[in-house]
Amino acid sequence: MKAKNYAGVDLFRIPAALMVAAIHIAPFSTWNRVGDVLFTYCLGRIAVPFFLMTTGFFVLAPYAKSGFRDKRRLVRFLRQNTLLYLAATLFYFPINWYAGNLPKNVLEFFKAHLFDGTFYHLWYFPAVILGCLLVAILAKRSMRAAWIYAGIAYLIGLAGDSYYGLIQQIPALKACYDGIFSISNYTRNGIFFAPIYLLLGMAIANPRNRCSKTACRWGLPISVVFLLIEGYLTDLLHLQRHNSMYLFLLPVLYFLFQMLLRIPGQAPRWVHGGCTLFYLIHPAVIVLVRGAAKITGTTKLFVENSMIHYSAVCVVSLGLVAAVLFLKERRNAVCAKKVGPGSS
Repeated sequence: MKAKNYAGVDLFRIPAALMVAAIHIAPFSTWNRVGDVLFTYCLGRIAVPFFLMTTGFFVLAPYAKSGFRDKRRLVRFLRQNTLLYLAATLFYFPINWYAGNLPKNVLEFFKAHLFDGTFYHLWYFPAVILGCLLVAILAKRSMRAAWIYAGIAYLIGLAGDSYYGLIQQIPALKACYDGIFSISNYTRNGIFFAPIYLLLGMAIANPRNRCSKTACRWGLPISVVFLLIEGYLTDLLHLQRHNSMYLFLLPVLYFLFQMLLRIPGQAPRWVHGGCTLFYLIHPAVIVLVRGAAKITGTTKLFVENSMIHYSAVCVVSLGLVAAVLFLKERRNAVCAKKVGPGSS
């Protein structure tokens, strides 16, 4: 898969990472709540499914193409993301400890590490790890079974997310979801949310599962319109328990990913690592910006103004990412000189 150039997919990681930061800050909230509903919590929700689809495309699809025999790429991905999750957990431990957010019992420890994440944005790591394991096991047995499971799981997840208001008045269904929420605070996790997008990425890796350029050009904007309508109405009618899962995210991502695949060229090497680092550190930068604003007496400007707060967090986060990447390049250059011709 990586032998080809996928500039569009790789470059879209940048706006996707910025979308995630927006979700955690709500940049339009100072001016217009509807703006946040439509742009942050509808369009911004494209980001995580996009990242899941890249995993399906670049990791799970080659595994399937090998007849589910060559597990090296999958194992490497799972190992790297598990280590990254553990490292991020340690990094955010002091903040969790200071805020009093450490698990207080075995159940909370289980929920945090396997479903909800050890910090609010880290839920993605157990979700993608668990989702990959589920999809790999099911797809190896039967792709049909994998799709049936993923589809049913996503519908169950929808009912516990953006459409919770439709089922919470039904005692039997509410009791079922209370059981789910006792082990995971949300249904946007590796069981209900991740599998469908991982499979969608796997499917699009096969050119036979793609549609024409014309279909994408029409399908994407039409799907986006319906996504905005869905998000607006479920919010207006107070159906949402959370707002991570929408029905029309599926066609939006299906058409969007194909459009991105049509963009030729190769993205800079730093994009993947830089966006991952931005994703990992931006919540710490939120804490940093709020703390600095409090010390300097600029809270009204840099925190209470949500758009300036968002801009400041993004600028500082990008600056830190650039500094880390620069130092990494310098270190690599020094190491290359040491092992170069004439070195002993």
